[in-house]
Amino acid sequence: MARKSAFQHSALISNLVTQEQMDDALHSLRQASQSSVESEVGILEGAISDTQLAEQLVYNGVISTYQAEQLQSGRTKFNLGPYVITDWIGQGGMGQVFKGEHVVLGRVSAIKVLPLDKSNEYAISNFHREIKLQARMDHPNLVRAYDAGHDGKVHFLVTEYVPGRDLRRLIRNQGKLTVAEAAGVIMRVSRGLHYAHQQGLIHRDIKPGNILVTEDGTAKLSDLGLSGFVDNDIEDPRAGKIVGTADYLAPELIRNPRNVSTVTDIYSLGCTLYYSITGKVPFPGGSAKEKARRHLNEHPWHPRQFNPDVSEEFVELIADMMEKDPQKRIQSAEEVANRLEPWATEITHLHSQELLDTPWHAPAVPVESAGAVPSDMHETQPDGYMESAEALTGTKSETSQETFSSHSRDASPPPMTWLPEPDQGMKWTVGKALAIAIPASILLGVLIGVNL
Repeated sequence: MARKSAFQHSALISNLVTQEQMDDALHSLRQASQSSVESEVGILEGAISDTQLAEQLVYNGVISTYQAEQLQSGRTKFNLGPYVITDWIGQGGMGQVFKGEHVVLGRVSAIKVLPLDKSNEYAISNFHREIKLQARMDHPNLVRAYDAGHDGKVHFLVTEYVPGRDLRRLIRNQGKLTVAEAAGVIMRVSRGLHYAHQQGLIHRDIKPGNILVTEDGTAKLSDLGLSGFVDNDIEDPRAGKIVGTADYLAPELIRNPRNVSTVTDIYSLGCTLYYSITGKVPFPGGSAKEKARRHLNEHPWHPRQFNPDVSEEFVELIADMMEKDPQKRIQSAEEVANRLEPWATEITHLHSQELLDTPWHAPAVPVESAGAVPSDMHETQPDGYMESAEALTGTKSETSQETFSSHSRDASPPPMTWLPEPDQGMKWTVGKALAIAIPASILLGVLIGVNL
């Protein structure tokens, strides 16, 4: 009898593959070989490579591609409590996220795992806080929490699995959304956000990466891990810290991290809507500190520079959401949803395309004795919060992920500003050069100034 390979041994002791399933896969490979030019010679079991066997087991539906890759690396643990890990979804601000299935119920879920190297008392306390927050939420446009637990020292949160992709990756892959698509997605998110606000919660980290979108246009707001209570008297371990991502921070939060309210989320949602229809963050380039300064003192480029199909009325809606003065900003997510509804008259159907391949390798399922995950094994995301406004200088941002490519950045037009007009609120108007490609001699004749 042929000796089992390292892959076969790992597959069998992992309990993902039975001996019968292994034999069936080997038999299929032998049969396939007999129809080849080597049919009269046949094929020995030892001549079947681990790669061939892994591919056959995936083809037979016994294991997933992720599991096959991990088994070939010699890893044999695929369970977290009663859940079997079937795939890796990504890396969030609070930890790794895997796809898993309950061994009894058969329900597919997303499983967020707190990294072992961050499993100190403070991090575990915050993680448990996130679990309790998310368990209170029950809305079709919010990702629901199903379960929580720990496997040894590995703590995890089990949530609804959304069969789609996050808005950031969707736009990076397919380009900016149409006005109807963007309105449909953000309208649905606004409804979920309004529900959360009614429950006394502020999300505080609204961004495209935290919006999950399915092909039929269903949108769900995820990652309530940074959420805070509207009532400042309720104990919040993040009180007094700047919470969020530099590309989507509200000005009042930068000035005073304790000055957080429901309209803080409205500003971030406005930045997200801007990104959805332009494919650009409002203030691309620069450090986190420079982004914070621009959120405080500048206005983004006019959306029609990047999407000529955007109407001035739609632009005004975004401007109302991104008002720097929180008192002048749209005051509720419900109002945002109502104002978006005319543009979202039909169900949004987003194109089905494969996601761009990630340059990072999927990590193994965490085990209690494992060390910290190497930094090159997953896509890093912003830490989510920092100690003070000054600390923004060291804050990670999503600039490299969500702004211009080197080519488009070089060819970008100058920024356009929002300028007030009497009795009409904030509008975006042209106040800079009409084009940067015009020779200087002609440019002098076409520059315009706007004096209000």
